[in-house]
Amino acid sequence: MPVYVNRLLNFKRIKVVGFDMDYTIVGYNISEFEGLTHSLAADRLVKHYDYPGNVASLEFDRSRAIVGLVVDKRNGNLLKLSRFGKVKLAYHGLEEIDYRERARLYRERVIDLRDPDFQSLDTAFAISNGVLFAQLVQLKKEGTSLPDYRHLAGDVNHCIDSLHKDGTLKSILKSDFGRYVVRDPKTAAMLERLKAYGKKLMIITNSDYSYTKALLDYALDPYWKNFKRWRDVFDLVITFADKPRFFEGKHRFLKIDPKTGCMSNHEGPVSEGLWQGGWFEDIQNGLDIPGDEFLYLGDHIYGDVVSIKKRCDWRTALVLGGLEGELKAIEATKDIQAEIDRLMTRKNYLEKKSDEAEMDRHFGGNTRLTEEQIAELDRLNNGISELLDELKPHFNPYWGEILRAGSEESRYAEQVEKYACIYMTRVSDLYDHSPRTYFRPPRRMLAHELPE
Repeated sequence: MPVYVNRLLNFKRIKVVGFDMDYTIVGYNISEFEGLTHSLAADRLVKHYDYPGNVASLEFDRSRAIVGLVVDKRNGNLLKLSRFGKVKLAYHGLEEIDYRERARLYRERVIDLRDPDFQSLDTAFAISNGVLFAQLVQLKKEGTSLPDYRHLAGDVNHCIDSLHKDGTLKSILKSDFGRYVVRDPKTAAMLERLKAYGKKLMIITNSDYSYTKALLDYALDPYWKNFKRWRDVFDLVITFADKPRFFEGKHRFLKIDPKTGCMSNHEGPVSEGLWQGGWFEDIQNGLDIPGDEFLYLGDHIYGDVVSIKKRCDWRTALVLGGLEGELKAIEATKDIQAEIDRLMTRKNYLEKKSDEAEMDRHFGGNTRLTEEQIAELDRLNNGISELLDELKPHFNPYWGEILRAGSEESRYAEQVEKYACIYMTRVSDLYDHSPRTYFRPPRRMLAHELPE
């Protein structure tokens, strides 16, 4: 698959390549993994939060949420925003909110994600969160006695966070990696190639060392050609990094003994080995390499990309796994989209003629569209509507494309474009590009440069 370029990136100049682990270096079967998380969280809501028993029997439906949605905790809605922060699509529970009600609730308001009433779902880990929240709102709507929407959102967050933190989720994964983890031999080949070109490699993950070791043993070690184990490939491995805090301020590193897993305090720069915690400046100082010669790849638009761009000068790459299926859908529907574009061009022309005729009448003229032109406008509207209905089933049936909100780019797309130097569907896509590649973005047409 291609690597998509937002801004110039000379890979030859990159001396350190860092990776997130979960959903980046190692992929997961999203349906299985998020389905497990959803099931455990629903069960925990019943057992520890006194939710009604029917909550535990909710079935996971992956299509009910995608990366990039926003939870409106005040109104109990899931939202899809345009790049300008406007609500373009909304669901209350499992039912779409119609245009009039959506306009009443949000009007032309720009949604500010710094407002605590809103929560962004910006990683594949959040899909189970969005699905479960929507289902709980639906149950409440149908008469089940449940807390208010803010408490629902908070309880779902706390349950899912606790599953990650207390080891419940990871212990199940470790017992059956084959079911939940997607192994990619090409990833090991890509890492070995980077190593052969003299790149220093590192992992910065929020997972603990025990889980990191077990997962990388399973996902990478069977596929090395020139190495025996992942620890020989990565110069630096940082666990429990607590991103985005890792990029926000000074925190102490703990050195991990790989034989015992025991840790000892450490002050100052680091350049190799196994660690927990810390912060990015000690890595730069330890390696004596400037920030713009680091490239970091991750799947979380905020924790792995936005936070880096805002606080240090590392280059960034986003791994957007959900895009792979959409690329196939875009290819399959390119003729439909081309016909929609053709009809829209004609519609715009006729609407312009209609506006000119109305303006002429306003100042005393009598210009009007012909009956044939009026009939053609009706046919165009119907034809475009039918084609859009034909296009829709190829993408998520509720939310459409991840990077689009109607004809505009989505809020998520705006963040990808603004903060990720490059992006790809899986980390092994880098294998198809030389470690000396000069990634250049295509020249983008501005509105005034487009043909009329």
